[in-house]
Order: sequence, then C-alpha cells, then structure tokens
Amino acid sequence: MGDFLIADRDRSVCVTGMGWTTALGDDVDAVWKQLMNGGSGVRALPGDGGPSTPAAAFLPDGGPAGPPSERHVSLAVATATATLRDAGCPASEVGTLVLGSSLGPHLDDAADISPHTLTATVAARLGVARSASVSTACSSGADAVLAGAALISRGEADRCLCGGIDLLTEGKLLGHRALGTLSASGTVRPFGTDRDGTVFGEGAGFLLLESRAAARARGARILGEVRGWGASNDGTGPTAPDESGAGAVLAVRRALARGGAKARDIAVINAHGTGTRANDTAEAACYRTVFGPGSDAVVFATKPAFGHTLGATGAMEAIALLLALRHRAVPPVPTTRTVMPELPLPLAADGPRDITGSLGISVTLGFGGFNTCLLLARAEGEAT
Repeated sequence: MGDFLIADRDRSVCVTGMGWTTALGDDVDAVWKQLMNGGSGVRALPGDGGPSTPAAAFLPDGGPAGPPSERHVSLAVATATATLRDAGCPASEVGTLVLGSSLGPHLDDAADISPHTLTATVAARLGVARSASVSTACSSGADAVLAGAALISRGEADRCLCGGIDLLTEGKLLGHRALGTLSASGTVRPFGTDRDGTVFGEGAGFLLLESRAAARARGARILGEVRGWGASNDGTGPTAPDESGAGAVLAVRRALARGGAKARDIAVINAHGTGTRANDTAEAACYRTVFGPGSDAVVFATKPAFGHTLGATGAMEAIALLLALRHRAVPPVPTTRTVMPELPLPLAADGPRDITGSLGISVTLGFGGFNTCLLLARAEGEAT
C-alpha cells in the first residue's frame, strides 16, 4: 500500500476553491441549504418534450444564450471564475485547467467543436496557459479531478483548476430517449424499488486543487483534501454497466488504497444514484462487496435535485461530498420511498442525517464502463 500513498506531505492535494452552477442556483451555500431541505430543480420540459422526456433540471433563466458551443464556453468560464474568486486565486497563478464533458456541444453545433477545442477555448478566455480535456462519459468531471490530483501529487503541477460541464442539447436528448434510460415519471428515485430511470440536468462544477505547499505559501483557506482516487473500465458494453459491480469495486478499492484508508473509515458516500435499474443494481453490488453488512457509511445522491448532469456530475458531486463532510450531515433523498433490499448501507431517504468521521467517497459510473472513485477528506481542524 505504501507505493500508492503521497509520501511528501507538501505534495498532498488540497481543495482551496469550489464553485458550481446548478438547477437550484450558483451560490454554493444557498444551494446546499436547498439540498438539505429536499429542494429540487427538476421541472417540466418547455414545449413538446416528447413522452419519454417529461422533465429535466434546467439552469435558472435558461443559462447562457447563443449556440451550443458558446453556451458551454460561457458557463464554464463563469463557473470557473467563481471558483477562483472563492479561492482568492487569480487565473494567472493557475498552472493547468482540466475540463471534463461527456460530449459538450459536439453533437449539435455546426462548428463541430470537440471536447479538446472546448477546453482550449475556456482556458484561453480564463488566461490559463496549459489545459487538458477529459471525455469519459458521466465520469468526466470526476476524472478531471482525478487527473489534476495526479499531476499535483507527482510534482508536475502546483495548482490545477478541475471541473466538468454539460448543457442539454437535442442530440443528447435524442440519444437517451433511444436508449430508454429516462424516467417516464419525471422523478429520479435512487436505489428505490420503484425506480424507473433518470432525469437530465444541466450544470457545471469546478474545484481548485493545490499542493499543500502552494496553498500554504499563499495563505489559502483549505476546504478539504483529495486523499485518493481510483478508476477502472469494466468493458461490458457501450452503455450497459457490469451489474456485478466488479469494475466499480476495483475503482473504490484503488481509491482507498491510494489514500491509505479502509472501508470502515468511510463515513459517507455520494452515490452515482441514477435511478436506472441496471446502474443502481451495479452500484449496490459494489457496496455489498466493499462494505458488507453492518457498515455505518451513509449514502446520499443529488440527482433528484440536480438531475443527471452527465459530464458535470462527478465534479458537482465532489463539491456536495465536501459540503457534507464540512457540515457533518447529508441531505435527504426524498424521492426514494422504499429502498431496494440489495443496498446494504443506510440511505438518507427519510430526511437529513448526521454523520461522523472525516472521510467520504464519491462514485461515478459512466457509459462505456468508466468507473471512478474520489476519496475526499474534511479539512483538518475545521470547526464542528
């Protein structure tokens, strides 16, 4: 296990800024309060959304205007700028931007903008010299954080701005309608016995990561740490997960090993929780294998509130997990009425729950068999 640990404490990966744009708004603390109160941004699609797409979690006021490429770039720049402001760090001091998106505007924009071009354009507008793009379906945002953390831990960067973004476009809607993954009821019920699919959402989330030495040098406020990370690909199919959960198990165990943690150390899990039959089955199987019966780790999920934000989801859920660790509480999952018996861990279905401990994991399971786990820690010395 020692081979995986970050031996140099100065290279440990600290979170010093967070920002998101969600269907519930863009103020981090205000959105958290809405989550704790069971709020949701899911609403009926405007016009004729079609019988398979009755609802989605759109950004308030429609989000940025313009063609798909400009909407994505504008939202990424605005959310990234808010993150840097939260961190008290100018863009000129950020070495690398790592941006994830499932497909961004690629399917719908006449300019045929690729994920790489999207990232390069955002970096140029921010004034960040180096950039890298990640496109691993629904794991993209989490993999962007993973990539930034790896660069810092290896000494290849001191500071990385990492995030994910996706806005709803007709191409994405058509694709998921054809796959039959969308909820006919317009409600995401993670791990519910009556779950019937997911609901789309729009959003963006960014975290500023710094080495502990870099954060200390500028007197930065530390919001938490990225202690470990793990990824795998189960290769089952282009859209179907491995329902045994074996690939997800490997990602979680790799994250725990890299962070020097055991399953019993985990206080809270921000689950992928799509509310689809296959995905929730695979995720529950993963937790049965890793944690077994009797674990105290509390599970929550944000897709009933934010919708499934595709490539943004991993970054947004990392922020939600850090907030849960900070406040020692998790928001409810009010849409889940009866929890599937296959889930071995307590789900915060009946209201907010208090948690103890300082470690949590965020799990994402993307199309194409992409599985990613981030091991996050509450900031040391944070007041209760």
